[in-house]
Amino acid sequence: MKQPIIIIGSGFAAYQLIKTMRRMGSTDPIQVFSRDSGDEYNKPDLSHVFSKQQTAASLVKVSGIEFAAQFNVQLYAYTEVESIDTKAQQISANGQCYAYSKLIFATGAQPFIPNMSGSGINQVITLNSLAEYQRAQQKLSQAQRVLIIGGGLIGVEFAMDLATAGRQVTLVEPNRHILANLLPSQVAVALEEQLSQDNIQLALADWVVDIELLPNTCLLVTTQFGRQYTVDSVICAAGLKPNIQLAQAANISTNRGIVVDNQLQTSAKNVYALGDCAEINGQLQAFLQPIILSANTLAKVLFDQAAELKLAAMMIKIKTPNFPIQLAGNTSKTVARWQLEINHEGILANAYNSDNQAIGFIVTHQHTSKAFSLLKSIQ
Repeated sequence: MKQPIIIIGSGFAAYQLIKTMRRMGSTDPIQVFSRDSGDEYNKPDLSHVFSKQQTAASLVKVSGIEFAAQFNVQLYAYTEVESIDTKAQQISANGQCYAYSKLIFATGAQPFIPNMSGSGINQVITLNSLAEYQRAQQKLSQAQRVLIIGGGLIGVEFAMDLATAGRQVTLVEPNRHILANLLPSQVAVALEEQLSQDNIQLALADWVVDIELLPNTCLLVTTQFGRQYTVDSVICAAGLKPNIQLAQAANISTNRGIVVDNQLQTSAKNVYALGDCAEINGQLQAFLQPIILSANTLAKVLFDQAAELKLAAMMIKIKTPNFPIQLAGNTSKTVARWQLEINHEGILANAYNSDNQAIGFIVTHQHTSKAFSLLKSIQ
């Protein structure tokens, strides 16, 4: 009897792979090992939970049990994988061994928590999963003053959503501007002005060093440059760290993520990785489009079809409804030259390399209607 394909993780990457395999006609037995219930939900919706007054339960699209039945999967919910033996091709979980024909890491990533001191450290909330939101939703529903650590994509989206829901929001970011890895300063400043108009207090070029729990259960937050804020809750959105510990313990090659080739193969035979935990061509691809493409490629590989992952420039839509932004391609600090058009319709920013080739763009407000035609020009 053929051993099953084992998938570690039950997030979007894992379930996208399963759906693709079944759609292709695969009847291979599949076992999924999940730390949580294995319920299917749309993770990007977490950025809207406050303004839409959504509960964790309302975000669930399909329960883990229903998903397993629908796609003929054996789900091991609330089960921690303890170790992997790549030579024997088996994993250990809850003291039992499970053999596999192929093993897929879809272990995702965990929130990065900066170094901080104080009695309130264990009160810091992260919202990188449905389970985390479920644990924090009651406290957050009562919080009126919220401080967010991190002015990246997720931090900014949470800040605007909380402000829309009527909360007093403070955003602390160590860089001089928000979204420093995605936006040039001219665009970042315009977005910062919008956040200020939305009554979001920005503390830029500063970072949290201490959080103290006060007698009234509030939190006193102190930054490196002596700013102090008394708040009801602190959300950390300072970035993500791929979950690579299991792979490292099994002597599978890792760097920032689990290193894979263009067929999602790791350094170990019959072992693959995709999603937030995978490092592809030296890059982490924590967006939906690369995960979908990875799932399509890996499904073909597992089906013994020739396939290689090819990642084209992808569109990113930032969920800031009061300041619509879409971008694609290279918009990082490595851009050689920016060409900006700023008018009543918003901002149109084109990025060029040192050879004067268009490599990326950013559009805001009404200019977002040009996004797809611009995307074609940089493919």
